[in-house]
Amino acid sequence: MNLKSLKKNIYTFVKIISTMLITSAIGLESWNIYAVITNINVPSSLNLFFWIERFAMMSHFVEAIIAAFYATSRQKMPIQYATYTFFVGTIGLLELFDRQDDY
Repeated sequence: MNLKSLKKNIYTFVKIISTMLITSAIGLESWNIYAVITNINVPSSLNLFFWIERFAMMSHFVEAIIAAFYATSRQKMPIQYATYTFFVGTIGLLELFDRQDDY
C-alpha cells in the first residue's frame, strides 16, 4: 500500500466521521435551542458537550468562509465548496488547496 492510497483512505475515514459529528452537533444545538424556548431543563452534565460542539461548529464555519473566499478567487462555486468544507472540515480545505485546476 503506497502513501497516496493511505492518505486517500484516511481522508475518506475522517470525512465520514466529521460529517456524522457535525450533523450530530447541529442536532444537539437544535435540541438545546428547543429546550430553552420551551423551558425544558437540560442536564448540567451536558454543558461540556455543548461547548465542544459550539467550538467545532464555529471552527468549521470559519473554514467554510475561507473555502468560499478561496473558491470565489478561483472562479469556482463558493456555496458548494463552503457547504462541503463546513461538513468535512480541514480536509475540505486541504482538498481545495491541493487542486491544480487550469483556467
